[in-house]
Amino acid sequence: MEYSKNPFTPTFGSVPPFLAGREHILRDINRGFINGPGDPNLSTIFTGARGTGKTALLSLLSETALEHGWIAANVSAMPGMLEDIIERTKEAADSHLSQPHARINGVQIGPVGIDWTYAQEAQGNWRTRMNGIFKQLEKHDIGLLITIDEVTVDLEEMLQFASVYQHFVREGKKVALLMAGLPYKVSALLRNDSVSFLRRSQYHQLGRITDVEIANAFRKTVEAGGRSITPEALEDAVKAVDGFPYMMQLVGYRTWDVSENSPKISAPDVQQGSLLARMELRDRILETTYRELSDKDIEFLLAMLPDSGPSRTSEIAKRMGVASNYASQYKRRLLEDGVIGERGRGLVGFDIPAFREFLSEKVS
Repeated sequence: MEYSKNPFTPTFGSVPPFLAGREHILRDINRGFINGPGDPNLSTIFTGARGTGKTALLSLLSETALEHGWIAANVSAMPGMLEDIIERTKEAADSHLSQPHARINGVQIGPVGIDWTYAQEAQGNWRTRMNGIFKQLEKHDIGLLITIDEVTVDLEEMLQFASVYQHFVREGKKVALLMAGLPYKVSALLRNDSVSFLRRSQYHQLGRITDVEIANAFRKTVEAGGRSITPEALEDAVKAVDGFPYMMQLVGYRTWDVSENSPKISAPDVQQGSLLARMELRDRILETTYRELSDKDIEFLLAMLPDSGPSRTSEIAKRMGVASNYASQYKRRLLEDGVIGERGRGLVGFDIPAFREFLSEKVS
């Protein structure tokens, strides 16, 4: 008997069949597309550690925008970003309007196009060229969603974009902005005085997902692929995922392939798949995250290792031989970066799966 292809998507940015734990975000931004200009959710920033699903969320929301008559220009914060926004906008608009079932103002139409002559003129700065594009889009009541991934303050075009975008909003243009980046890079961007407008954006820090939500999404993904999973196997999978979105896709992908011709996924399948997933997590997430930590960040994390469960901040400070307020500086940095998370008053724990074991191996 043949079964459907592997339904799990461990490739960065791929939209999984079931996105766990982000329902409230999807609901709010979906409402923003419906409400249009003036809705606060149309300017939103996502932050989180690697593997928390930032890029996948941007991709899914771009698809959602299309359902409401918007088009999406999806770019990354890198040199040439401003020109890329123009090109991706024109490409998306032409594709949208060439669809046989495209609808403009509620009326179904045949293939049409937009004359980009004005927008393509080299005269004027980036804002002027974009205004020309907005005029064309307004004729067809098309909204423009701009998504920017991997935001950074180090890119001059990022600052230029942020300064201009506020004018688009003030002028009532049908425009939305979704940005995503690592916490410390987003924080650095928002501290820049030239982009103070962005500080009023909606802000979502993507972290751990509850075990219940992971179990539900994992089971649904397996069943969507035409197989089932035993209760014991599902419980083991949830433990291996440990609330980490990317790990859910890795564990699922590797587990699926262990016995792909069997109609049911078993606990041994999950155990073998989880082992492979942890090896990939180490290479793709743990090593990269470790290299970005400062010596004091690492010292703080090492001081957490003696605890089998959550660590108390005051005890961490004692082990570091520093005052509590000094240790709190590094606690705050690591919380912002999504490496650790709060577990109660004065308590913290590791938020990236297997990072405790990874650090233990580093110092052994």
